[in-house]
Amino acid sequence: MAVKILISGLSGAGKSYLSERLQKRLNLLGACQWLNADKVRSEYNDWDFSIEGRQRQGQRLKELADSSKADWVILDFIAPLEETRTLVDADWTIWLDTVSSSKYKDTDFVFQPPEKYDFHVVNRQSKDWADEIFKSITSGKREKVFDSTKPTVQLLGRFQPWHEGHKALFCKALEKTGQVAVMVRDCYDPYKNPFTFEEVKTCILRSLDEEYQGMFDVVKVPNIVNITYGRDVGYTIEREFLDADLEAISATSIRKNLQIDRGKNV
Repeated sequence: MAVKILISGLSGAGKSYLSERLQKRLNLLGACQWLNADKVRSEYNDWDFSIEGRQRQGQRLKELADSSKADWVILDFIAPLEETRTLVDADWTIWLDTVSSSKYKDTDFVFQPPEKYDFHVVNRQSKDWADEIFKSITSGKREKVFDSTKPTVQLLGRFQPWHEGHKALFCKALEKTGQVAVMVRDCYDPYKNPFTFEEVKTCILRSLDEEYQGMFDVVKVPNIVNITYGRDVGYTIEREFLDADLEAISATSIRKNLQIDRGKNV
């Protein structure tokens, strides 16, 4: 059975560009079939983009991939629903997260960021992604996976929004154990804390994944306002001091500027 490679992301993210380049590399070692979702829809004359139509398209692509005689099959497919990605059951998943919206607003609305993936591409120009993915697939080498049983540093905050000061603090935390749990307080408020957990999480992933994928986890926790502990708790609580310019970054100021920008856009 062919190795299935799902390249998922919104329209305009660069899926077909990456698929074409990756196929050329894989064809050097064996046969690689490229299944472009739009071409498959055209062949079957099925342009139903309802939830049922999207699921049917996912099932169709899975069956075509499973019956392929090639060594590898690339599924170039938006795959907006986690249910659809589970159905496809790809061996490798690449999430192209290079655009935040597309011309297809109905697809943007239902798109669910993948929970599990092998590569998270935020900036297409940052690496030769086709070569990077080719090397990983042909060698079987995957990115690190967060292991909740290993010693981990806790980084707790609202992160409204996540900024460079937070990232610098994350890097300090990572030096201690090589793994960080970024805990996002569940404190959404349309005025004081206007970003939902999913928005905060997406911002953190876009900031960290390319360099630190598998070395951290983003977790929603209650609105913790006090940490109490007794003797011999087995962990340390400490404050990190950053450079003055990083210490000066204010999420409150960033939010105010964003509100001003939103006002201008209105």
